[in-house]
Amino acid sequence: MKILVAVATRHGATREIAESVATALGAALTDAGVQAQVEVRDAGLVRSVDGFDAVVIGSAVYLGHWLEPAKKLVESFSDELCRVPVWLFSSGPVGEQQHPAEEPVAVEDLVHRLNARGHRLFGGKIDRRTLKFPERAVVAALRVADADNRDWPMIRAWGREIGTSLANVERSVS
Repeated sequence: MKILVAVATRHGATREIAESVATALGAALTDAGVQAQVEVRDAGLVRSVDGFDAVVIGSAVYLGHWLEPAKKLVESFSDELCRVPVWLFSSGPVGEQQHPAEEPVAVEDLVHRLNARGHRLFGGKIDRRTLKFPERAVVAALRVADADNRDWPMIRAWGREIGTSLANVERSVS
């Protein structure tokens, strides 16, 4: 089984989430006796999704939206992605939501378009030393403190959940 974890990140924190998901997903498949190859790639460098049995796509969230490389990946390969199991995740946002009852990232369309099996929102990481001036200005305006809000046990558990789901499908097909 071959799985792609494609990620769009600006400063690397979302890629770290993707790598943790990939590791946990692969471990769950191995534990279930399924041979798997899990690849983490930058979303902007994905040229094809052919040959993958499942895909996880993640993006950092800026102003409530995914980064352009992740959106372009979905647009470019939506037909192919609809043929395999797909999961989505977002990293961020930061600051307080204006409307707490609303989803803080606009992915509903992507979930429906890809018939995704789920979307998870994980906390992000803010380190002003890695930000460009406009980003620092936004963070300052939102009064967001430097922090790492990524919940690693939750991230790993989600990766294992995906791996277990894929192992169950693999066993039912075999």
